[in-house]
Amino acid sequence: MAPASETEKKTDKKERLEEVVIRLAGDSGDGMQLTGNQFTNTSALLGNDLATFPDYPAEIRAPAGSLPGVSGFQVRFSSKDIHTPGDAPDAMVVMNPAAFKTNIDDLKPGGLLIVNTGNFAESDLKKAKYDHNPLEDDTLRERFRVLELNLNQATLDAVEGSGLTSKNALRCKNFLALGILYWIYSRPLDTTEKWIAEKFAKRPDIVQANQMALRAGHKIADNSELLQVQYEVLPADLPEGTYRTVMGNSSLAMGLVAGSNLSGLTLFYGSYPITPASDLLHALSRYKNHGVITFQAEDEICAISSAIGASYAGCIGMTGTSGPGLALKTEALGLAVSTELPLVVVNVQRAGPSTGMPTKTEQADLLFAIFGRNSEAPIPVLAPSTPTDCFSVGIEAVRIAVTYMTPVIVLSDLALANGAEPFRVPDVADLKPFPVSHYKGGGEGDFDPFARDPETLARPWAIPGTPGLEHRIGGLEKSEHAGNVSYDPHNHERMVELREQKVMSIADSYPATEVHGPDSGDLVVLGWGSSYGAIRGAVDRSIAAGKKVAQVHIRNLWPLPNDLKDILSRYKKILVPEMNRGHLAHLLRSEFLLDPVKLSKVQGRPFPTSEIQTRIAELLD
Repeated sequence: MAPASETEKKTDKKERLEEVVIRLAGDSGDGMQLTGNQFTNTSALLGNDLATFPDYPAEIRAPAGSLPGVSGFQVRFSSKDIHTPGDAPDAMVVMNPAAFKTNIDDLKPGGLLIVNTGNFAESDLKKAKYDHNPLEDDTLRERFRVLELNLNQATLDAVEGSGLTSKNALRCKNFLALGILYWIYSRPLDTTEKWIAEKFAKRPDIVQANQMALRAGHKIADNSELLQVQYEVLPADLPEGTYRTVMGNSSLAMGLVAGSNLSGLTLFYGSYPITPASDLLHALSRYKNHGVITFQAEDEICAISSAIGASYAGCIGMTGTSGPGLALKTEALGLAVSTELPLVVVNVQRAGPSTGMPTKTEQADLLFAIFGRNSEAPIPVLAPSTPTDCFSVGIEAVRIAVTYMTPVIVLSDLALANGAEPFRVPDVADLKPFPVSHYKGGGEGDFDPFARDPETLARPWAIPGTPGLEHRIGGLEKSEHAGNVSYDPHNHERMVELREQKVMSIADSYPATEVHGPDSGDLVVLGWGSSYGAIRGAVDRSIAAGKKVAQVHIRNLWPLPNDLKDILSRYKKILVPEMNRGHLAHLLRSEFLLDPVKLSKVQGRPFPTSEIQTRIAELLD
């Protein structure tokens, strides 16, 4: 078939879509994360609402072309308010057979599949454990719109004359693929071209080659017979304000810094690098201009101990970890409970016991966070629900820690940490301060380190070395009044009760629990953490279908909200989707004697909206 003429191809008319889900998949070295982030940033500048889900292997560099080495990035951009990165992609780019094999079943029927045939040689097929070329399957074209293109050769042709070796030139193929997507979805090139120029400013040859590849991809799409239509997604109708795109870890870092400023305290963050919490340390280290002190420790125990020491000295001590790192911190967490010092511990949950699956997501640390310490050591536990909510939770964690003189655990997870969405920058005037004044003494005799505030039951926070306020705190039980080491059985029971009452009374400061949907009905879907978006989408679809379904999503997981039992009791059934074996459901049974239906998922992947919607329909039908 002869190529279409300019008059036949070019048209001002574009097909308008409400939203699109795109997935990029390839080898770890194919630049899928970089490409996805560029598409995300460009869409954010166009005013779309968006949500992303990066998915990459744990190995630093898995064998090229192997199934474990597949790296993916999914982005959903929309002209309406959205809450998840989407379920099935509308369009997919696969760079090799391994990426094809691990992702093809997720593509929507009739979706666009762009395949790099340059990596489908016999050796590539063997690495992906194929005994035949899946592109030769006729049913593939019955299921999808397939654009086969040798991106390798197209890239070499595009960057000819740039002076790069063939090996380096082939690294530009991700930008060629990005140029194709930019044409299809009416995205401008200039944002990415500017980024390339700044990123590789010291290598003009690489700048030129990547920009040439980007433009070549755009032109290839413009001249493709398969791609006859361009699409556009209009800006979302978001509240007025200044927006920036944030990922969960960077959002949480900003919230912790804001919390320290609102309290008037110096933020000290001691941490040991561990996936996926390391970015918190990286982000906080860039806030030195706000007085933030960061310390990279040699291990998890040192990290939390340094944070406790900083709190003892009058700072707000913080530490972060993931997976098995929380287990290593538990003895020191008990020390923080006993000393009654403010401390914020961020646990970015990941999949599996031990090392597990470090780059996959899960919510299986809830019961451990609440109960996983020796003896009676109560700690409040919070969980953000979206990447932008991480900011508010960071502030709230600091508020609770310094108001009640207690360690606080924040349960984020990998899906939140690495997910991105537009963040409306708040007006500083809207952030309510909670200034902290260290105890100065009343001049009336010996200092009582465990005197209690009548409202919060918090003990006084005196900075060591303050004249007249010399005192001793530590892991050994202390007497309620003098603060001396005490083995008196009744004193110990009294101190245990006081520490428990203090933590449980935090629930009195919670705002009323929000209900999305009818105040009573046939079913309520209760969730926490990153399942928020999938639950919201499933509930909205169910309500639109005429079902009496509501959503309740809780931030404060311990102590549980005071009004939660009453709210849940107004529905005939309770569904609790969790990326664990039913932790919150167990809490509801033990605390409220309710019998919720569990929807458990431990696959290292977030819930799709459709999975929760299907379960809702099953329970109501």
